[in-house]
Amino acid sequence: MTTAEMTAAKGATLSRKEKWSRRGPLLPALIFTIIITQAPFLATIFYSLHSWNLLNPGSWGFTGLSNYVDVFTDSEFYTAALNTVIVTVGCVLVALVFGLGLALLLDRPFFGRGVVRTMLITPFLIMPVASALLWKTSMLDPTYGLVDAVLGPIGLGGIDWVGEYPMASVLAALVWRWTPFMMLIILAGLQSQPRDILEAARMDGASNWQTFRFMTLPFLRRYIQLAGLLGSIYVVNTFDEIFMMTQGGPGIATTNLPFYLYQRVFQGFDVGQAAALGVVVVILTIIVATFALRAIFTAISGKEVSE
Repeated sequence: MTTAEMTAAKGATLSRKEKWSRRGPLLPALIFTIIITQAPFLATIFYSLHSWNLLNPGSWGFTGLSNYVDVFTDSEFYTAALNTVIVTVGCVLVALVFGLGLALLLDRPFFGRGVVRTMLITPFLIMPVASALLWKTSMLDPTYGLVDAVLGPIGLGGIDWVGEYPMASVLAALVWRWTPFMMLIILAGLQSQPRDILEAARMDGASNWQTFRFMTLPFLRRYIQLAGLLGSIYVVNTFDEIFMMTQGGPGIATTNLPFYLYQRVFQGFDVGQAAALGVVVVILTIIVATFALRAIFTAISGKEVSE
């Protein structure tokens, strides 16, 4: 009998009292976790079923599902949802391409590789608010921004990037910050690839492109999936860059769901509708996260996760 089988057999013979005596010390932590994570969500559901505008003290009252109906009949909600998809998919795809290229560069030995790797990781360590201010003022400003200073000599200077191309500006800041995240995961995959197989391929006459296309890229598939899915879970909640760079504008051109929720609460002061929108966003995020985590475990283990 193996050790695992002996442990399972021993656990099966424990009485209910012995099992609870072992679980008992963990109960306070479990209860505390449930309270701090579920109580706010239950309160949000409660407020979503009521009418409550902070500018109208007499507006409190039970309204049922009318706040949810208002959310799904509001055209701005669908625009914000579409912008959320554009921001998430655009940022993750471009960051994955840049991250793959930088990982391939750092996988080769060269003088100063450690310094270069540290400098490339730095954008991911900067606070999101500082990153947004850096891109808005130092990079994309039409008067003294670095981008216009570089493009000016070839006749492309003087462009108000944030005002004329707000979505592209937000995506540029996000890609700059998330590319190191993708690079680190893909680089970990590259450095775990067996070198003897690559050497055997080269001895058989395979070119660098054939080695990358038919051996390295299939080997990196699960690492690229992991980076893309983890990045999607984080980028879908982007707020700082949009708040600091465009305030969701012009109009609602760059308003995503987190910023739209902020507007409903702190500019519209409509707590009931904001709570209903928050519940909808949480449910959508849980659905996306469930499929993402299932895909991650499938990619890692090579089989479906058991129910």
